[in-house]
Amino acid sequence: MSPPQNDPAAWHGTTILSVRRGGLVAMAGDGQVSLGQTVVKGNARKVRRIAQGRVLAGFAGATADAFTLLERLEAKLERFPDQLERACVELAKDWRSDRYLRRLEALMAVADAERSFLLTGQGDVLEPEDQIIGIGSGGNYALAAARALAEVEGLSAEEVCRRAMRIAAGICVYTNDRIVLETLESRK
Repeated sequence: MSPPQNDPAAWHGTTILSVRRGGLVAMAGDGQVSLGQTVVKGNARKVRRIAQGRVLAGFAGATADAFTLLERLEAKLERFPDQLERACVELAKDWRSDRYLRRLEALMAVADAERSFLLTGQGDVLEPEDQIIGIGSGGNYALAAARALAEVEGLSAEEVCRRAMRIAAGICVYTNDRIVLETLESRK
């Protein structure tokens, strides 16, 4: 029996990690694209800057679905500039209620200079209290590693992100070590 089509726990092929620390947010994604048990591509870009570079977005799930959601989020950010939370809530409402969007299979991690959110197709807009988000097949490995590394004094958000992604790549067969990492500084 195969897992339900829209079960995020069953998706594989990506690791996205976002870490906020010391006035900086870092978001990283691995480059591996898998089709079944075959690696199709090793240098995909799953973390992007949107909204004129003011927002970082990383996605896990079906590529076309993720790009559809990225475009929708950008449209929401144009409508609600500098209001990431509101744009995310509006996207989540559409994602949950629109017949077409409801069928999209993806998760998103988004962050601006001040806040970070996890968005799901179930209508969730979650802001983790520790400001660390991990999604995709290696997301839990990266999340656990980042939480442990966040306790180490002197490591920047970028360094925590890079080290945690290397750990995830060493555990998850659907994650490689060709990391794309973007950062934003706090405006405060």
